[in-house]
Amino acid sequence: MLALLTVMAAVTYLDRACIATLAPSIMRDLRISKDQMSGVYSAFALAYALFEVPTAWWADRVGARKVLSRIVLWWSLFTMATAAAFNQVSLLVTRFLFGAGEAGAWPSVARAFSQWLPKRERGTAQGIFFAGAHLAAGLTPLLVLTLLRFVNWRVVFVLLGTAGLLWVVAWRRYYQDDPAAHAKVNAAELALITAGRQACPTVHGWEYWRQLARDRNVLLLCLMYFPNSYASYFCITWLPTYLAEKHGMASTRLGIYAGLPLILSVAGDLLGGMTTDFLSARFGLRLGRCVLGAVAYVMAGSCMILAPFCQRGELAALLISLSVAASMFTLGAAWGTCLDIGGDNAGVVSAMMNTSGQIGSFLSPLVVTALLGWSGNWNLPLRVMGGLFLFGALCWCVINPIKRVLTGGPKPFNSRFEK
Repeated sequence: MLALLTVMAAVTYLDRACIATLAPSIMRDLRISKDQMSGVYSAFALAYALFEVPTAWWADRVGARKVLSRIVLWWSLFTMATAAAFNQVSLLVTRFLFGAGEAGAWPSVARAFSQWLPKRERGTAQGIFFAGAHLAAGLTPLLVLTLLRFVNWRVVFVLLGTAGLLWVVAWRRYYQDDPAAHAKVNAAELALITAGRQACPTVHGWEYWRQLARDRNVLLLCLMYFPNSYASYFCITWLPTYLAEKHGMASTRLGIYAGLPLILSVAGDLLGGMTTDFLSARFGLRLGRCVLGAVAYVMAGSCMILAPFCQRGELAALLISLSVAASMFTLGAAWGTCLDIGGDNAGVVSAMMNTSGQIGSFLSPLVVTALLGWSGNWNLPLRVMGGLFLFGALCWCVINPIKRVLTGGPKPFNSRFEK
């Protein structure tokens, strides 16, 4: 099940990240400026943010099987539809609809994880899941540049969109929302999956949303996650342009270093997921989730602030890559915390956190181009990202991963885990 969802993560980032490498060809053919292309990037993130929570709420109610089938089918078709864009407006509308379709994908996966995975393995599973996404994103520039040798950018979108269609077929045939309904799950495995699971309190209507919106943990998770998505979206939008303009990189060298942040993130995802589970089991959730997150964010901020001082493009790219990898080291802890405090509402809680991240993604291209216009160089945008990571570290220090989001709900782990 984890392998199937990890493949979906890879396809997600493959279709999402390819546009950054194709941007020069798109801007040339459609006569689009940098500012207009930033609007296209942000249109995706805006739609993603708007539809994230409603889609996750739907997944919590009807299950991940139906919702993820619709999500992947929709985004794959609009990936292919991007090939038909004929001006900036048509491209912007297509990417907005692409974002609306993809919204809710990862919270729906969190919902599936909450049903299929033992609690003590969820951080590791999240790390593997994100590793698949970031590995695909890191390889996307090289893949796209290779395809461009044989076909134009329109055909590339069509080819990449077909991967999701194939995934939907496999998903519909194999996945069941309830592990007990799956033919290959035996009694011992079912007992392992459901051990220690406790029901959340029943809250309906406006009271449900009021408690979620006013919960301090949810607010802090949202503030903490903003810089993570802000920086990662910079890498899949303007990083290739930064390396080309600031450091004169081109061709294969550009493809390698543009993909380096997400390639290194694979190691961060895997190690972070395993580390948060190990530390939580050994020392409790506060250290395993919060201390780990704060330390990693301080490292991410420091590397990003140092990058503008580098004269060599390779060293600057390495520091940016280390910064992003350090932030991705926290993903297992961040999404694991959503499962810890969310319980049966894990989809909505993770969606609220991810919506804040998508607001960061929406603002990232616009703020970067605005800072470029104001300062005339690439140093200020990098320093702003570094400062955001340091702010996120402060948020990690006051998050409480033990407290459930809904009043009266049981705590997520037994006493050995609640240190």
